[in-house]
Formats: sequence, C-alpha cells, structure tokens
Amino acid sequence: MRNKLLHCFSAPSRVLVHGVAIAAVASLALMFPAGASSVQKGEKLLQHAVEIAPKLPALRRGGEFWHTDRNRVLDAHNREIRIAGVNWSGFETRRAVPGGLTVQDYRTILHTIRAQGYNTVRLPLSNEMIESPTVPSDIAYTANGEAINGDLDGLNSLQILDKIVAAAGTAGLKVILDNHRSEAGDSAEPNGLWFTPEYPEAAWIADWVMLAKRFRNDATVIGMDLRNEPHNAATTGACWDCGGDRDWHLAAERAGNAVLHENPQLLIFVEGVDTYAGESSWWGGNLIGVRRSPVRLALPNRLVYSAHVYGPVEYKQAWFNESTSAASLRAVWRRQWAYISEGGIAPVWIGEFGTPNTDADVRSADPGSEGQWFSELVRFLHEEPSLQWTYWDINGEDRYGLLDTRYGTQPVNALKAEVLASILPGHLDPRGASAPVPDAARASQPVTVMPVAVSPSVAPGPPPAAFDPYAAAAREEVERNLFSSEGAKLTPEPREPRPALRQLPPPAAAPGPETHVKTAVANDVQQAIAAAMQAAPVPKSR
Repeated sequence: MRNKLLHCFSAPSRVLVHGVAIAAVASLALMFPAGASSVQKGEKLLQHAVEIAPKLPALRRGGEFWHTDRNRVLDAHNREIRIAGVNWSGFETRRAVPGGLTVQDYRTILHTIRAQGYNTVRLPLSNEMIESPTVPSDIAYTANGEAINGDLDGLNSLQILDKIVAAAGTAGLKVILDNHRSEAGDSAEPNGLWFTPEYPEAAWIADWVMLAKRFRNDATVIGMDLRNEPHNAATTGACWDCGGDRDWHLAAERAGNAVLHENPQLLIFVEGVDTYAGESSWWGGNLIGVRRSPVRLALPNRLVYSAHVYGPVEYKQAWFNESTSAASLRAVWRRQWAYISEGGIAPVWIGEFGTPNTDADVRSADPGSEGQWFSELVRFLHEEPSLQWTYWDINGEDRYGLLDTRYGTQPVNALKAEVLASILPGHLDPRGASAPVPDAARASQPVTVMPVAVSPSVAPGPPPAAFDPYAAAAREEVERNLFSSEGAKLTPEPREPRPALRQLPPPAAAPGPETHVKTAVANDVQQAIAAAMQAAPVPKSR
C-alpha cells in the first residue's frame, strides 16, 4: 500500500491534480489498526479514491479568491486586504504582449513588482487579442548573454497570458484582467463605449465568459475590470443611468452577471463614466451616478467600483488652479467617487493614477501643480486605508513608468517609489501613521496576509485554517462514496444541473485550441444571464 501511495503522489497524472482525495483517504487509512485485514481495507480505500479523483473539482491554483463586505475587500479568512498594485500594459496594443520583454524575462519583472511590495497586477487586454491571438514579435530570448523568456517562444498572446498569470501566482501576486479596448491599440476605445461594430456587446460578454472559464480554477485572477474608461457620456458614448444601449451601468450588470455565472468567486470591477448630471471628470472617473443608480449583480459581495484619477499633466481640469488646496481636492474626490467607500456602499479601487518621474511632479506645495495633486492623493489614500489602488504603470517606456527602459530592479525615481511605499499594505498602523517595513520583509509577505492595519502591541498568531470549498467538496465526495449505506459507490449522487452558457461553435478552420470565435448573439447572452439569475436567487449587491 505504501508503494501505491507513493506512486499516486509522485505520478504526473490527474490523480495528483486531485490529490486532496488521496490525502483524505491516506489519513483515513491511518485510523485502522495494524493487521492484514486493515491493509486490505486501506488498499480498497485508496483504489476508490483513485477512481473518484477525476470526478472531483480540480484543485485551485493561486491560493484563494477574495470577496467584499460593504467597503472592504477580504480574503478567505475574512481578513481585510488592500489591493496595492501596478498596471503592466502591452497586451492591449498592437504588440499584443506586455512591455519590457525585449530586454527582460517576464518572471524577473513580476518578481521585481513583488519585491517592491505590490500585491496585484492589472493586465490590460483587447478583444482583438482575445479573439484573434497572434504570436508576438516584441519578445527577446537572450539579453546580456543570458537566455530569457524561453518558454514563450512560439506561443500566441493568449498562451503568453496563461504563462504570466501562472508566474504571477508563483511570485505571490494577484491579477486583475482589464478589458482596455476592443481593437488592439493604445489608450481607451475612441468611441467611449464598450463595443464597436466589429466587436459588439455580445462578443464583449462572450470574451469575458471565456476568460472566466479559462481561469476558473486559478485564484491568482481575482477579478475582471469590465471596461476601461467609458466616456463621451454627453454625446454618443457611455453614460450612466441614461437608459438605452449606451447605459454603461446596465451593461456592466449584464456582463458582470454572465461572468459570475461562470465563476461566482470573482470580483467584478466597474468603472465610472466621464460626465454625469453636467459634472465632468476623467474618463472612467465619475461615479456620481452610483448614488442614484448602483450596479446590481446577481451575487452579493462581488462588486467593486473603480475610478481613474490623474493630475494636470494629463489634463488641466477646472479644479487645478491657483486656489487648489488639499481640502478642495478632497471635496472633488469625495463627490465623484470616495463617498461610495466612506458611506460603506462598496469598495472603491483607483485602477489608474500616475505622475511623471521628476521630483517636482511627485511632491510640491505649488497650488494646482502635478506634485501637489499626487502627494495629496497619496496622503488621501493613506488616510483612507479601505481604498484600493493600482498605479499606472510599471512600463519603462511610459512617462509615468516606475521602471526604466531596461526594466531593472530599481525604480526610476526613488522619491516616487518612497511615496508609494507609504501606502503599501503593512505600512499603516491603526492610527494611520506610517510604519516602515524593511524591503526584505515586504518581499516575503504572503499576498493573502496583507492587513491594512496591524496592531504594534500584539504579535500576530498563526492564521486560522481557511475554508476551502474545493477541498471541502473533495472531502464530502470521499465520505459519501466510502461510507454511504451502499458501501463504496464510485458514482456521485445526482445533483441539480446548473444552467450553462451555450458553448460557442468552433471556427470553420480552427488553427489551434487557443482560437476563440466571436459568434455569440445578444439573445444568447440575455438567456444566459436569465439562467444565471434563476440559478442564484440571492440578494443583489449594493
């Protein structure tokens, strides 16, 4: 029996993937007293576990999913999390791959992000990259005489996404996928909507469902940022609470419910628009409409609102002037998005904010300046630890980039890195005062143990055992099959099937398993959402 156990734990087979069943049975076998009959019973238990294992849910990678409670993001232990990360752009562009891979190995970049204390990476994507993945050319396989990115050679952009997500999980990072635009290109979609004639809403939702299914068993991917920077509300673009086919908050409900139908453990991030009730802000930065018309999802504790916030270098908004003060900036932020978090409605995530790499753009006392705006925003995030954030971005080619064009391990501007470090998890005590943490300690912190506030007088004890629904399902399956009145059944008891989204038909000439075809229609999506709502009749989110 010992040899069989060793074989099961060492074999690169699907039994190992479902190893929780083997582990559970091995533990049960130890409960029997010594003797030949016990050995036979143990072997029988092991045989049953091996046969049951393929029928159990796949074990999850990436640790655990996160959820929300009022304005907080919590881990599986119900400990408060602060999303504190960076954007890593490039997948959404014509290059169809994140920046820096011509000079650095992708794993090195991810480890640099983690070593600097960040816990999350936002990855912008395009629908074109998802539906028509290409083999990128902007990847080097040697640098400074050393091999880099070798396992990306010959892969298309969607397969490279798989590799980066897996490596991010290994590095201790979480990932938020962002639908940045429809066609591959730079910046947000010009029309301000979440769809185009080439990529209609049905395709946008179908692409999200495909990604939710693709990463269903990988908790590295904690959520989906449904659309980057909806805008043009005053003309023909996305609007909030306006009704019709331009109403972004209703489209977010349709897409969010379709995603949650495929994976109910994901967070759904919903950005604002640019203009509401005559008040204009940044693209995606105006969430005033939430007060009157919140997004309502079929599942609770999954919704996070998101705003993008920039300074006068990006555009000189009316509130940047010679009278700008800390109080006037806070008044704008509270009116446009922070009231959602401060009122306990839902968490708010600043998905993008950034500043150039001169010290004056990081910190300044001049009213209306970039440095004043950035330093006050960071101070506001310090005062409001329930606000989540990801800086734009890590890329060395970007004027706001944290790294230089060599993508080395050191930030391009030390002052900006120091300022951002003050709002990293582990740096805040209950009074909101800065509590520096050594770099080595930050780099070694598990991503799921990132308290927003840590008491300096009480040493943390061991973390409580997490409730893992996948492991629980495995244990229940083992117990049902091994100790039912009928003895060792190998067929699980019948269960009510969950309504599923209709599978997209394959292309006429599929070049490979990674091809995703845009063939869904709006009626299919509506039917799928209706099925999801019926399958999960639970209270709606705030």
